[in-house]
Amino acid sequence: MKARIPYVIAAVCAATLLAGCGERPQVGKLEQGRYAGKADTRPWEGGTFKGDKGAWEQAERNRVRAQNEYKRVE
Repeated sequence: MKARIPYVIAAVCAATLLAGCGERPQVGKLEQGRYAGKADTRPWEGGTFKGDKGAWEQAERNRVRAQNEYKRVE
């Protein structure tokens, strides 16, 4: 029984070291002059604002105003 312990430890160490070898590259496919990644959307498109840029800008201004400590204390 005690003779198997070093083999078990060696097998666990080998499995741990080999587990990191399976990582695939995370670089997107590059075509000359084109971005092949996910298309970005503007922050006001979709979600709560549904394309209303003015409402999004007003919400941004309100959020910035709420971060002022002098106005929050009063």
